[in-house]
Amino acid sequence: MKIQVTKQAAAKFRSGYPLIQEEDIRNVPQNFPEDWVEFTDGSGQFIAHGYLAKQNKGIGWLLSWEEKITAAFFEELFQEAKAVRQAYELDEQTSAYRLFNGEGDGIGGLTIDRYNEYAVFSWYNETIYTHRELIVNSFKKVFGEIVGAYEKIRFQAKGFSESQFIYGKEADEPLLIIENGVTYATYLNEGLMTGIFLDQKEVRNELINGYACGKSMLNMFSYTGAFSVAAAMGGASETTSVDLAKRSFSKTTEQFEVNQLPTAQQKIVVMDVFEYFKYAKRKELTYECIVLDPPSFARNKKKVFTVAKNYGELIEQSVDILSDKGSIIASTNAANISLERFRKMVELALKEKNVSYKIEKIYQLPADFKVNPHFPEGSYLKVLFLKIEK
Repeated sequence: MKIQVTKQAAAKFRSGYPLIQEEDIRNVPQNFPEDWVEFTDGSGQFIAHGYLAKQNKGIGWLLSWEEKITAAFFEELFQEAKAVRQAYELDEQTSAYRLFNGEGDGIGGLTIDRYNEYAVFSWYNETIYTHRELIVNSFKKVFGEIVGAYEKIRFQAKGFSESQFIYGKEADEPLLIIENGVTYATYLNEGLMTGIFLDQKEVRNELINGYACGKSMLNMFSYTGAFSVAAAMGGASETTSVDLAKRSFSKTTEQFEVNQLPTAQQKIVVMDVFEYFKYAKRKELTYECIVLDPPSFARNKKKVFTVAKNYGELIEQSVDILSDKGSIIASTNAANISLERFRKMVELALKEKNVSYKIEKIYQLPADFKVNPHFPEGSYLKVLFLKIEK
């Protein structure tokens, strides 16, 4: 099937931009084809091969500006992805990392993560999922060392399990992986999450290397407590992990236990983060380092949180319970907010609190989360290490 794009879109796509928006197409089909599509300009000249799909952002992806999309095409992309991750494959201190990062490696709508000798495929729309057999078989030819695989369905569709085993040998539960020499318990077939966000490996490494050494650390939106474990391994005097999910208590406890860390200095609190700020202020609790890594969107009975509207509030509330000359690690994975905009939001909040500050370090995605240079929006992670003087 051939689909014509607008003049503006043709120029954008020829430069290598991969995401298709509805306004890029001259006549958007009522039903998206399951098969690959050839995109052309207004005069019928070929631009690229790709596909259309219902998804969270845009309506499809361009994949190939030259050859047709075949098994050989996918095998070549997987070979390239493997080659640029040789450093991770050879690193005996890290056994979990991203093998294939969507449009950064050439296939928008698909990511693949490695956990020891296992792979986890994440499919972000139904169209790419219809080509699952072709893609998985191509993957097997390149990554023969992978002994088993799972998949996550990250699109809305009836009749799909959000997580399932797909081939080979099944993994242990928990599956103990290592990252920068620290052990983490992961579960490859327990819903959409595995127990760790692999894109934060460099931030955790800063904590392992002593960023919070001798300090009390508060980990907000703690999930399974990975930042807390990293800080404790790096010599933090104590950690407090706060998350609303009830499972966070047992999951975080497990992360400390698999590293043989004594739990006496580690507090785990199941509470709404926004309420905890009030509680800590009321109890006159202070912390020398606070980690803020909220979801892009969250809702409780009283409040709707979005990074764009509310992140500054998190910074202001953190300053209220931060020790003098304390640190804030401010993080967001909101793809719709640039690093520059995020920095301005944080700085504005700090000015509101009338404190002096210094940005010590800035982190974005690690190298295994490869970003397409023509698609800067793919670089979604922004992390600021801030030193605050009251």
